[in-house]
Amino acid sequence: MAESSSLRSLRSFLRPHRGVLVLGLVLGLVANAVVLATPMVTKWVLDTVGDGGSLTRPIAVLLGLVVVGALISLWQWVVLGTVAEEVVLDARVSMVGRYFAATIGAITRRPPGELVTRVTSDAALLHKASSSIVGIVNSVLAMLATLVLMGVLDMMLLAFTLGSVVVVTVLMGGLLPAIASAQESAQESVGRLGGRLEGSLRAIRTVKASRAEDRQTERVVDDARAAAAHGVRVARRSAIVWTISWTGIQLAIIVILGIGAWRAGQGLLEVSSLIAFLLYAFQLVGPITDLTQNVTALQAGVAAAARIRQIDSIATEADAAPSASTEPADPAGPVLALRGVTARYGPDQPDVVIDVDLEIPRRGHTAIVGPSGAGKTTLFSLILRFLEPTSGTVTLDGRPYPTYSHVEIRRRLAYVEQETPLLPGTIRDNLLFTHPDATEAEMRTALAAVHLDELVDTLDDGLETSLSASSISGGQRQRLALARAVLRSPDVLLLDEATAQVDGLTEAALHEVIRQRAAEGAVVTIAHRLSTVLDADTIVVMEDGRVRARGTHADLMERDSLYQGLVEALRIAEKAAAPA
Repeated sequence: MAESSSLRSLRSFLRPHRGVLVLGLVLGLVANAVVLATPMVTKWVLDTVGDGGSLTRPIAVLLGLVVVGALISLWQWVVLGTVAEEVVLDARVSMVGRYFAATIGAITRRPPGELVTRVTSDAALLHKASSSIVGIVNSVLAMLATLVLMGVLDMMLLAFTLGSVVVVTVLMGGLLPAIASAQESAQESVGRLGGRLEGSLRAIRTVKASRAEDRQTERVVDDARAAAAHGVRVARRSAIVWTISWTGIQLAIIVILGIGAWRAGQGLLEVSSLIAFLLYAFQLVGPITDLTQNVTALQAGVAAAARIRQIDSIATEADAAPSASTEPADPAGPVLALRGVTARYGPDQPDVVIDVDLEIPRRGHTAIVGPSGAGKTTLFSLILRFLEPTSGTVTLDGRPYPTYSHVEIRRRLAYVEQETPLLPGTIRDNLLFTHPDATEAEMRTALAAVHLDELVDTLDDGLETSLSASSISGGQRQRLALARAVLRSPDVLLLDEATAQVDGLTEAALHEVIRQRAAEGAVVTIAHRLSTVLDADTIVVMEDGRVRARGTHADLMERDSLYQGLVEALRIAEKAAAPA
């Protein structure tokens, strides 16, 4: 049942290209017909020599078959090679699209390296497999046609040939399932290798600081050894299949030659017929070799297709149709509101926010504070619609989130992560990531707001400078992300402590940006620094997934012991971090 399901997975990739595959099949049949006609024309040449006739016509036909066969084969190779690349491309496009449409929870539960392996090595295995079905059909029909023509020449020699083919087929049939199993295990090992290696390289600073280079190397190498072991198993079993098929045909040819020579000596078989029969016997090696290759490729492709189709189980963001109206349902109310919201990260996971009520006014700075695990980041995930509540309602302009598409919601928001990842490309690429149509003036204004304009001016390539993790500091990374966020004025600016990794002078400038944005729209900050807390218009204190208290800094210092402790911890941390 599992094998049938895997084969259906492969067929699902081939189905859109069935017209081209049929063309490849027809071309293959025509090429096979040309090849099959060659021994008969060779017999014609030999008979003509024996009769003393003119060789012009049979030689011309033989040359014509060679030219036509070459052209047809060339056409088939181009057709099947092109469709193979299109199948691989379709699979990669499908997976990449699924990745970026997936929910945050579904995509982050899988190692990134394994996801990359699905797109790269697994998809590559579909290349040969895409034409393997055509190759198998062509090989089987060519083999059957060859056997029929052998029967026309001599039935006794055909009987010996059929016996050899049956033995080879039985032996191959017993070994091919083992090749498929080993191939699937090999691909699983490669996926684990990619996942572990990607994670280790991403944390390379921690690995080195922990003196764990040798340990991590050994773990990654263990996965590489496992992949190699499965690959060797595939190679051994494939080699056995190849050896059996090749040796079986060679032994059959020797037997045919001996028996055929005896029959020709007895006058029971013409020498020209024996030569033609031997040519067919040698040609039989081709279909059997092709059949072996194509079945092996098919087994690998079936395993790869099954792994690729597993990506279809990744949950994607269910979207509403874009709403017809852009008018706020409650223009005077808060821009964002959470009403009795409870949420968890999985059906079997505990609730991480519980019965939260929270309003974000259209203007002003709201800071969210609390100990680790209080649910601060989960609130951002709910606001950004990375996570759906299990109960309660999140509203934008008074309308529930489900009435908006994800794009409509996120168009109104700007988000800066605490550990801001650099996006591949240049400074310009990073600035324009959210708003690719922004002007040069808008980019310069955004850079100036975060005090990066002078730095960019000192670079030889300016905005075209290519970024890498080693060429930009953590603070500059945060500032670049903040510049991208304020490039256009969002209704709500979400900051997972954008001032966490900057020096004091730059921090002051960034707080000025926050104050300016708060005067025009909403700013929501997960606060990890005391200065952010003090500047906020409203402070929300969270504990164990619930809103414990809210108010100004002065109010909370008077009436909330947890907030008092958090402020003292922030003060101590900042004093410890201050330069001596």
